[in-house]
Amino acid sequence: MKHSPACFLSVGVKLGMRSIPIATACAIYHKFFCEIDLDAYDPYLVAMSSLYLAGKVEEQHLRTRDIINVSNRYFHPDSEPLELDSRFWELRDSIVQCELLVLRVLRFQVSFQHPHKYLLHYLVSLKNWLNRYSWQRSPVSITAWALLRDSYHGGLCLRFQAQHIAVAVLHLALQAYGVEVPAEAEAEKPWWQVFSEDLTKPIIDNIVSDLIQIYTMDTEIP
Repeated sequence: MKHSPACFLSVGVKLGMRSIPIATACAIYHKFFCEIDLDAYDPYLVAMSSLYLAGKVEEQHLRTRDIINVSNRYFHPDSEPLELDSRFWELRDSIVQCELLVLRVLRFQVSFQHPHKYLLHYLVSLKNWLNRYSWQRSPVSITAWALLRDSYHGGLCLRFQAQHIAVAVLHLALQAYGVEVPAEAEAEKPWWQVFSEDLTKPIIDNIVSDLIQIYTMDTEIP
């Protein structure tokens, strides 16, 4: 597996995880490999341990057996569910031991502020600003949520503030469909600064650039 933990999205969804626990799992994974060389540990094992730990952090506890079986089916689609033999128990023990390693490496700092609640608030506000026709004919909301989800393929959540990421994905979604915020030209400050006063256009550009780079990286992975 590359630095892009795409498996979190598929495995997490199949496990019935909510969006925030999946986001936390991705953040844990990225943060771990910011501290540790990618070649030093098995990224698949770290991915499973990150899901297991994120479930505890976000109070959506997962059974290691479910994580193992769903991950095994994802990585090996044609394989049968693992038997409860020595290999299974070794893998289970490895996940638990890796979880402890991750906690130590991250110095038990595994709580994160995610952009999701900010994006929800911004979308509601923006919907009230725009006319109903402009909002209904353009899937700005769906696109913004998709961009936010995909941002976790990279480490944006560790490099930028949650509010800034929320504004940036919304800004990109609006641009993608050519939707303009009413009275933007006459306003004292841009719409995005209303949401986050310390945000600047260069920060938005940096986030958008990093997000586009994630899509480029994913298309290059065989």
